[in-house]
Amino acid sequence: MAVPTFVDSVTLHVIGGRGGNGVASVHREKFKPLGGPDGGNGGPGGSIILRVDPDVTTLIDYHHNAKRQGEHGGHGAGGHRNGSHGQDIVLPVPDGTVVTGESGEVLADLVGPGTEMVVAQGGRGGLGNAALASAKRKAPGFALLGEPGDDLVVRLELKVVADIGLVGFPSAGKSSLIAALSRARPKIADYPFTTLVPNLGVVKAGDTTFTVADVPGLIEGASEGRGLGHDFLRHIERCAALVHVVDLATMEPGRNPLGDLDVIEQELQRYGGLEDRPRLVALNKVDVPDGRDMAEMVADDVAARGWQVFPVSAASHEGLRELMFAMAGIVAARRAEAPKVESTRIVIRPPAARGGAEFTVQETGEGWRVRGEKPERWIRQTDFSNDEAVGFLSDRLNRLGVEQKLMELGAEEGDPVLIGDPANAVVFDFKPGIDAGAQMLGRRGEDQRFGESRPAAGRRRAIDEAMPERGEGEVRADVARRLDVTPDRDEDADHRDDA
Repeated sequence: MAVPTFVDSVTLHVIGGRGGNGVASVHREKFKPLGGPDGGNGGPGGSIILRVDPDVTTLIDYHHNAKRQGEHGGHGAGGHRNGSHGQDIVLPVPDGTVVTGESGEVLADLVGPGTEMVVAQGGRGGLGNAALASAKRKAPGFALLGEPGDDLVVRLELKVVADIGLVGFPSAGKSSLIAALSRARPKIADYPFTTLVPNLGVVKAGDTTFTVADVPGLIEGASEGRGLGHDFLRHIERCAALVHVVDLATMEPGRNPLGDLDVIEQELQRYGGLEDRPRLVALNKVDVPDGRDMAEMVADDVAARGWQVFPVSAASHEGLRELMFAMAGIVAARRAEAPKVESTRIVIRPPAARGGAEFTVQETGEGWRVRGEKPERWIRQTDFSNDEAVGFLSDRLNRLGVEQKLMELGAEEGDPVLIGDPANAVVFDFKPGIDAGAQMLGRRGEDQRFGESRPAAGRRRAIDEAMPERGEGEVRADVARRLDVTPDRDEDADHRDDA
C-alpha cells in the first residue's frame, strides 16, 4: 500500500487526562494524635491542545496515529501535599486547520501562527479532606475523586491560507504557472492529473507579497465524485480571487476555451461559497502554434463576462508580469478592506455552560432522571464506598434543589432516581425529608442517616433525660453506669454470651 505524503483531512480521537484523587488524612504527631485533616488535593489531568505551527503543512502525523491522550494527574497525599499536574499534549497543526465535531459543527478555525485550541480539557483533581473541612464538618473522613477528562472524536480539515487560487482542467498548466511565478517546484509532466496534492507558491509584485495555490485539475462531474480536484477545493475557500487557467492547446475533441470556462464555473457553483470571489482569466500556452490566434478569438467573449483576460505563457513567461500585478492589486485591496487586528496569541477553550436551569428532572419508565452539569460532575467525584462521602453528595444535591424539585413533580418515597449519563447512571431510592449530614457530628467515615439503629444517640438521650434526677454528688458518668447503657459493658456482655 502506498504511504501518503500529504494528508489534509483526518479523524482524531482525543482524551484528556484524568484528575488525581484527593486523600483523606489526619495530621499526627507526638502528643497530638488528631491534629486535624491534612489531606491534599489531586492534580488536574493534562489537556490536548492544538497549536498552529507555520512549519507544519500537512496532517499526516495524525493519519498514522489517530488517538492522543493527556497525562493523568497525581493523587494527593497527607501533609497538605497536592498531586502533580498531568502534562499537556500539544499537537502542531498547519495554519488554516478547521476543527469540527462528530455531528459536523465547527468548533474552531485555527488561523495565525501560535493560535491554540484546548480541544480536550483534562479532568479536575478531587479535593482532599483538608479542603472539605468547615466549621460544621471539622474532620471529614472522605475526599473527592478526580474527574475524567474530555473524551471526544474531532475531525481536522486543512484549508490552505492562500490569497489567489488557480483552477482549471488537468494539464492546463497550473503547476507550470505557479512554478514560473514563484520558487515553488511542483511536479510537472505531460499527462493529466500530475498534481495530486495542492501546491503553494509565494509571489512578490511591487510592494505586495502574496501566496498562490493550485488544486488538482477539475473535470466535468467533479461534484459527483469524478476526478480529484473537487476533494481539494476547500483549499481555495479563503482566497481573495480565483484565476481560471485555460488551456489554448488542448487536443481533446469537444473542448474549447469558452466551454472549459463554463464547465469549471459550473463545478464551482455546485461546490458553493465562491460566488463573490473576483475572477481573472489566464489564457495559457500562447507560445504554441495557433495559441495566440485562439487567445485573440476568445478574449472579447471572456471580457464580456466582466472578467480581466491575460494571454500568458508559463514556458516563455509572456504576460506573467501583467497577471502578477493584477493579482497583487486584488490582494492589496482585500487587505485594505479587512479590519486591522492586533497580533495576539489566541487560545480557544471549550465553551462554558451559561444560563438556563442548573439541572432538569424528567420522569421516565426507569424512574426520575436528573440531568445537569453539576449533579453529573458531583456523581463522578463521589466515592460510593464511603458512607460519609455519599452523605456529602446528598447534601449538595439537596442544596441545589433536586429534592424539592422531585417533590414538586410528585415523586414518592422509594421511587428510583437516576443521575448521570443514561449509559452509566447512578440509581438512588428517593427518601425525602432527611436532615443534611453536614450538620451532624458523628464518627468520621460514617453517615448516621444510613443506620436505622443509633445506639450511641439513644444512650446520650437516656443520660440527658436522667441527669435532672441524679443523686447528690453524681456526675454524668455515674448516671451512665447506673442506667447500665455504657456500650463497653454491653459489648462485654455480648462477648460473654457468645462464649
